[in-house]
Amino acid sequence: MITILSRWHRCSCWCRRYLSSVRLSCSVTSGPYRLLSYGARNYKQNDFFRDLDREFVKFHKKVKESLPGSSWSPFKSTDHLPPERADIVIIGGGVIGWSIAYWLKQKEQIRDGVKVLLIERDPTYSQASTVLSVGGIRQQFSMRENIRMSLFSAFFLRSINEHLGVVNEDPIDIQFNPSGYLFLADEDRAALLEENVSIQRSCGAEVALLGPQQLKKKFPWINTEGVALASYGLENEGWFDPYSLLNAFRRKALSMGVYQTHGNVTGFDFFTHEMLTRSGDPVTFRRIKIVNVQAPNSLECQPVECSIVVNAAGPWSGQVAEMATIGTGPPDSLTGIKVPVEPKKRYIYVFRSYDGPGLNCPMLVDNTGVYFRREGVGGSYIGSLSSSVG
Repeated sequence: MITILSRWHRCSCWCRRYLSSVRLSCSVTSGPYRLLSYGARNYKQNDFFRDLDREFVKFHKKVKESLPGSSWSPFKSTDHLPPERADIVIIGGGVIGWSIAYWLKQKEQIRDGVKVLLIERDPTYSQASTVLSVGGIRQQFSMRENIRMSLFSAFFLRSINEHLGVVNEDPIDIQFNPSGYLFLADEDRAALLEENVSIQRSCGAEVALLGPQQLKKKFPWINTEGVALASYGLENEGWFDPYSLLNAFRRKALSMGVYQTHGNVTGFDFFTHEMLTRSGDPVTFRRIKIVNVQAPNSLECQPVECSIVVNAAGPWSGQVAEMATIGTGPPDSLTGIKVPVEPKKRYIYVFRSYDGPGLNCPMLVDNTGVYFRREGVGGSYIGSLSSSVG
């Protein structure tokens, strides 16, 4: 490569020397033009050489890029478009979508045996539920399924670098704060809280029940008036940075061969099959065959042929389901049952209290649904009102 470029450099120098020796004479005695002076001719000649140098620089660059090992191609780049085919298409690139992509590749038997494509319409994640959440993790639920899933999640996060670490990349730090969850209950809700704690303990969660005096001793800054009972998570509870977790899943999934594209799903094409039941009634089966993806800031639309579609669009899952004709049938039929998920605006407030609780401040949830937690160590807190607790 050095030899080739040096030859072109010699060619450029030779052209300069040759053209410098050429003198163009011009004599105009009439008309709107007048004879150019030597200085003007020299100025035009210098402009010509500067343009020639620029063209040679462009040519050298093109020759260098076209050599083996470069990424240059004479064809237009299609990196912004998704692949034409995929085995599984995941709609939604939040922490749920990337987690699904990771586990699909983790479970495949052969490297690249399953082609997974993830579609995310907002690469900035400015409206994603993942990065707008408080990032809490707890085992204090009333359903055993939620408790067991959360216990596994806590184990996964404690050993996250063993699962999501990538060779030659920085270790993952999700900034986990193991400060626990603290639920408060009045006289009316104390029995229910005690019942929930019994279920949590039976699933393996470490949760303590605290009376008003024990609560005051553990957290002197709490006003225990009206509090009959409290439950406090002793381990595997707290909060972390959800954006760091999302990026960890995304980085690992991409390293395992997951494809990603940025765009908006505009609709689906279906494969339809009709058959008759034993009673002779016609039944129509529909299966998604193609996902249509529109590139951002473009009218260009790319069809992606696939076998399975995973709806991980979060609050917009209901809208994606309707595009797949789920819930669009008659109200009294099975096809008329909608996916009960829709976007709902929530607010999280940031406030400061320089003499407020310090490092021993847990994620506190009152029986009214009001919650708050510490944000950093500088006297800042975040909180809001949840519509449901438990």
